[in-house]
Amino acid sequence: MFCLRSYWSPAFASVKEGPVRHQIKFNSVVVCGARGPRPRYPRVWKTRKKIGTISKSQNLVECIKGLSNVKEEVYGALDSFVAWELEFPLIVVKKALQKLEGEKEWKRIIQVIKWMFNKGQGKTMGSYYTLLNALIEDDRIEEAEELFGMVFSRYMEGLPRTFFMRMISFYYSAGAYDKMFEIFADMEELGVRPDGSIIRMLGDVFQKLEMMDKYEKLKKKYPPPKWEYRYIKGKRIRMRVYPDNKTEEATKGDPDTDELEEVESIHLNELEEAAAQASTGASWTM
Repeated sequence: MFCLRSYWSPAFASVKEGPVRHQIKFNSVVVCGARGPRPRYPRVWKTRKKIGTISKSQNLVECIKGLSNVKEEVYGALDSFVAWELEFPLIVVKKALQKLEGEKEWKRIIQVIKWMFNKGQGKTMGSYYTLLNALIEDDRIEEAEELFGMVFSRYMEGLPRTFFMRMISFYYSAGAYDKMFEIFADMEELGVRPDGSIIRMLGDVFQKLEMMDKYEKLKKKYPPPKWEYRYIKGKRIRMRVYPDNKTEEATKGDPDTDELEEVESIHLNELEEAAAQASTGASWTM
């Protein structure tokens, strides 16, 4: 048997009691107290610059803005912009279309939407309506009518009312009253309720053409609304609509009289009551 009581080793002398030292950090090397140095390498697979959809859409607009109207040149620039994308950047293209629409670049909007349709992407009602509006604004009437006929025949029962409103307003401004009546007849056959602006334009046309019987039928079938919805401080509030003659009489009166003040006070009182009702309704729902 070996006895280790009087055994002494220099290895035990190096171990001293005291506070434990934690790792010491340097620029590129982390020194651990127990296991030695450990190198740190930068992560190559993570990109440092993150480009969002807003900046990408701005780059897309700047990419096609200075080009000519040649179809091949514009399509080539758009293809090179989307070449390294794994998926089609639909959100980027939609935001670029919004910027071009704000700048009233109708030709560029037509080119971008047609290029997108050729790729088989973005065939939505919003894209069709943007293309229709751009064709009308660019005075390409035949193409606009062909597009409206195609969309109407394909999505007959689900076509939004905005398409009918846009075509009726265009025909009203152009003086093509026969086509205007045809679209209104299609609306009635499909059961699409016309807007107040459409009723107003049709009434003006009937009065111009001296069709008073049709004008009276139109007013009886679609009377002016008594209520409308307005947004006040982010809340949707129902308000009463006053006839035009009452408001005109109130505004044409003497400034010394109290008629105009009464009308304004009525409006203010209704606004306050509607806001109070909306707030109480929200509290009850909470």
